[in-house]
Amino acid sequence: MKTGSAYTWTSPLDGPWPVAYVGGDLERAEAEWLISNDVGTYAMSTLALMHTRRQHGLLCTYVEGQDKRHIILSHLEMTLETGGRTHNLSTHQFPNTAPTLGYLALESFTQDPLPRWVFRLPTGTVERTVSLVRGHHAVVIALTWTGKQPARVTLRPLLPMRPSDELCREHGGMVQRVVLRGGEVEVQPAVHLPPVVLRHSGIFMGFPDWWRKFEYLADRGRYLDFQEDMWSPGVLELALESRQTSYLVAFVGQPPPQDARELVLSAAEEQLARDPNPRLAPEVRSLAVGVETFVLGDGDAVVAGYPWLDAWSRDTLLSLRGAYLARGQLERAKRTFEGVLDALEDGLLPQRLKVEGTRVASADASLWLFDVGQSVLDADPSDARFRGRILGALSSVFERVERSPGSVLWVNSEGFVENAASYPLTWMDSRAEGKALTPRWGLAVELQALWYRATSVLSELCEAEGQLELADRARARRDQVRGSFARRFWSHDRGYPFDCIAGRSDAAESWTDASVRPNALIALAVAPELFEPWQRQEILARVDERLLTPRGLRTLDPADPRYMGHAGGTIAERSRASHLGAVWPHLLLYYVRAVKHEGGDLGRLRDVIRAALPGGSALGYVPQSADGDAPHKGRGSPAYAIASAMLLEALVLELGVGDEGRTLW
Repeated sequence: MKTGSAYTWTSPLDGPWPVAYVGGDLERAEAEWLISNDVGTYAMSTLALMHTRRQHGLLCTYVEGQDKRHIILSHLEMTLETGGRTHNLSTHQFPNTAPTLGYLALESFTQDPLPRWVFRLPTGTVERTVSLVRGHHAVVIALTWTGKQPARVTLRPLLPMRPSDELCREHGGMVQRVVLRGGEVEVQPAVHLPPVVLRHSGIFMGFPDWWRKFEYLADRGRYLDFQEDMWSPGVLELALESRQTSYLVAFVGQPPPQDARELVLSAAEEQLARDPNPRLAPEVRSLAVGVETFVLGDGDAVVAGYPWLDAWSRDTLLSLRGAYLARGQLERAKRTFEGVLDALEDGLLPQRLKVEGTRVASADASLWLFDVGQSVLDADPSDARFRGRILGALSSVFERVERSPGSVLWVNSEGFVENAASYPLTWMDSRAEGKALTPRWGLAVELQALWYRATSVLSELCEAEGQLELADRARARRDQVRGSFARRFWSHDRGYPFDCIAGRSDAAESWTDASVRPNALIALAVAPELFEPWQRQEILARVDERLLTPRGLRTLDPADPRYMGHAGGTIAERSRASHLGAVWPHLLLYYVRAVKHEGGDLGRLRDVIRAALPGGSALGYVPQSADGDAPHKGRGSPAYAIASAMLLEALVLELGVGDEGRTLW
């Protein structure tokens, strides 16, 4: 048992949470930490608590009336006084100077299971713990002093009160009014945002002021501007007795129902419950714990990534098997899948979930419904109601594609699916500055495999349910796609499928894109029957030679003149490189499925997955992407849902790691 700390519970010494010894070393302290709760609120920064991204903060959340996350509480500037000496324990980067020196006292960081910092001073230690409150937009900071003499800590909250992708500048519009209640301070510096309440056990002294020119080093080069000013309403002073814990709760919206200590204990118990089984392989435990970070509600949707992505239909679907089925959570898988089905509009899914107003349709997410839906049905074939719901939804997608020529997604005379150029077709369609960076208009290879898989799944479901007319139509379309695919998609010159081809075989301007990309591998994993055995071997050989790296698969052959091995720089440069050479870890699932289908060495595949973990700057998480060139530095979102979920799916559902006759969960 841990006692005299900010929390009290039993925690395994070899748990799956990250641990880092810092020892006053700034380079070690530049790694990132992250926690979130079920309403999409998150807290994230570096171990030094020196923000390096504009999206870092202690209370970053959605607020009523706004469709973007806002940075509410960015910092708690912390100064501790004991034995006649004052210690500034905060670290910031300001212009033209070295970072402030709070990190020198930072001994260690442990997320076991809540983020916990230990600062070692000449006369004692300070433990600082951060936790979020389930169901609320609230953060709890706990401080425990251990020393021979009492101490006093001064906390200054810094409130930028702005959207997470913007910056704040000093202005005269902040409302200076402060409302004091017993043990609470309420401020509403921005009239268009709800009040911020600070619940405490100390003394508040109003002293409104601006702190200026914080610099975010990870944003340098990414954005034109990387400096920010932040407003503070005043300071809080808390008396710290040795081995006693003091708390500060900051929240917007409904107040948390319990006292601070109970909130911390509840958050810790929730985190501990994520650990599936101490006997499992460490990488399985770590991924299982991390993947829950992205889940909204009890399975309402999946946040695509932190700190800047939202709930997307494609990412929610692709995460579902790893996030739930690989962890034995069938009911949550069904709930999430039905939540996605609720978003269907006239047979198509929107790109984003959980948003109001006009929504842009997603072509490939609508087709992923079939493959993922079949997996959920396979896990529980006895649920007739759920089966009927899925069949109705999949039928609506099929009919929409069949009847809507020239719309978002339609079938051409060869049985292939095409899309309107104004709609994103695949995961690889990205834009920057209003321009398509990797346009894949026409017929994309993996989309045809998804369509083939869709018609196969639908024909079998309809056959089983006695809907014979629809089954016959879906089967006929499946056979047509297979015949057309065999004629049109194989490049004999390259020994690899075309990535894209012209929309019709008799088109006036016939063209092909013979780029060696991982999309052929996706097609192979989704529908291996579209390829001859020798073609499958050729694809895997080319992937091994040109695309496979220790961190995942490149998005383009390095021999291609367009290849970009470095995925840093401005937002436009990063967006361009993300599909012109950057490595994506989640693609390893398709590699595992394809190699396994061909009877490959499962032990080698396990090593391939293990080598990719975690690979990024955020401790315990798999990043969205990495540089195509060694050493494959992590890029994109530091914590990416489908990367964690799909690698967990690969280990557990495809490779059986941990399934040696034992109960996994």
